[in-house]
Amino acid sequence: MNVLNAVRGGFAAALMLALASALPGDAHAANLEVKIDNFTFGPQKLTVKVGDTVTWLNEDDIPHTVVSVGKFRSKALDTDDKYSFTFTAAGTYEYFCGLHPHMQGSIVVEAATGSAATQ
Repeated sequence: MNVLNAVRGGFAAALMLALASALPGDAHAANLEVKIDNFTFGPQKLTVKVGDTVTWLNEDDIPHTVVSVGKFRSKALDTDDKYSFTFTAAGTYEYFCGLHPHMQGSIVVEAATGSAATQ
């Protein structure tokens, strides 16, 4: 009987955990990465959801920055340095390297419903 109760208890706990993670209204959040290498951002365009965090990782051998005018600005990132930003509003965020303005990218942030608004 004790084994049966333990199995039931384990099954019930697993079921509750699965149901709780699927409940509507749960905040969606993901961590996504953009690599900086050879004077490029990769991927150059990234689509995320509101609440997602994007991390830029400098894999180049010289410093770079990540700048979206009026939205966010990193310090100079040396090799292997990271900069993260959490997007809280839908829209398109154009960004560039302040040290090398020809390096450009964009983050498209979609609302939780999947519709995107231009900011």
